[in-house]
Amino acid sequence: MSDLSAPPSAESARPGPLRLTAYAGEQVLWLVPLLLGLVLFVVGGVLAIIWVGIALVLGGLLVVRGIADRQRRIAGRVLGIDVPSPYRPAPPGGPLVRLWSMIGDPMTWRDLGWLLWAITAGWVISLLVVVLMVAVATLFFWWFGTPHLMAVRSRVDLTFLTYGATERLEQRVAALTRSRAEAVDHSAAELRRLERDLHDGTQARLVAVSMSLGMAEAQFEDDPEAARRTVSEAREATSAAIADLRSVVRGIHPPVLADRGLDGAVRALALDMAVPVEVSGGLSGRLPLPIESAVYFAVAECLANAAKHAGHEHAWVELGHRDGVLRVVVGDDGRGGADPDAGTGMRGVMRRLAAFDGTMAVSSPAGGPTVVTLEVPCALSDPHDSSSPRTTPSSAPA
Repeated sequence: MSDLSAPPSAESARPGPLRLTAYAGEQVLWLVPLLLGLVLFVVGGVLAIIWVGIALVLGGLLVVRGIADRQRRIAGRVLGIDVPSPYRPAPPGGPLVRLWSMIGDPMTWRDLGWLLWAITAGWVISLLVVVLMVAVATLFFWWFGTPHLMAVRSRVDLTFLTYGATERLEQRVAALTRSRAEAVDHSAAELRRLERDLHDGTQARLVAVSMSLGMAEAQFEDDPEAARRTVSEAREATSAAIADLRSVVRGIHPPVLADRGLDGAVRALALDMAVPVEVSGGLSGRLPLPIESAVYFAVAECLANAAKHAGHEHAWVELGHRDGVLRVVVGDDGRGGADPDAGTGMRGVMRRLAAFDGTMAVSSPAGGPTVVTLEVPCALSDPHDSSSPRTTPSSAPA
């Protein structure tokens, strides 16, 4: 949730009195639909024992939510801050499922509290702004007073329409608890995978090597030539075991990532893809090791999914770091229709990033393109700082 005391961004200049008055006029006109929404909610609540009551409640909440969402955007523009929509995502299902989800969303009840303010004192403030403009004798007060009046209304609006510091802290704790549990589950799954890889691959080959050497030892006296062949086969099996071990090591932390950082590792990954992948942007420093690894494997998963399912001819990766946030965009010109909830790969990416307070957003309309945006808050280290262990080349096997 945005910090309501944050300074205005460069993108959102404060509107002037004319624009503010237009907002006030819009708010005055909201009186009728807000009253309608309130009536629908109250009457529907009384008749909730029958289906028509449920429909009325849902209709009333949708009317109020639509206007409240519009007011968040207006308040953000008036105050020069970014105010994202705080509602929970709507689950799939019919009207009853959606209504239950809305009733369980705390922001729905804050919207209803805002409605009472908006049709009383808030409406009076907006009406006053409009009245000050239409009378010539009050133009002076309108010009200088409108920004202050609209700022007061907007701040009170956002008191209702955004979560307070305590609620944001509670949500943050809940999100961290979920991400920690998911990270623990993911780590346990990774350990099981490594155990399977070592058991089924490297260990099996080393057991075969041990058996071959035992056979060679028994053959040396009776058939030295056969013993030499057995030793040669054991050496080949040892090479294969080393290759398996290197593969496991790369799955834990690729050497190219340790040597060249996320920027270089992603570019190396792009060169290995069968379909052309363009990498743009870059990073001026190194990221914390766990974040580098998580984002690298996230990018690898996105490109692998594109290669498997998208049927694309071109893909791209954009790297950037701004205002303390790493932002990586992975896209392709394939058929689209990607659903992050349909497979375990993308859910795994979400779990990886959530452990670092990161997010993943997927845009994949039918017909493409598919664009996956990964964002992780983090700091970059100075690549020229010789005291940092990040600048030391890795000695891992290539």
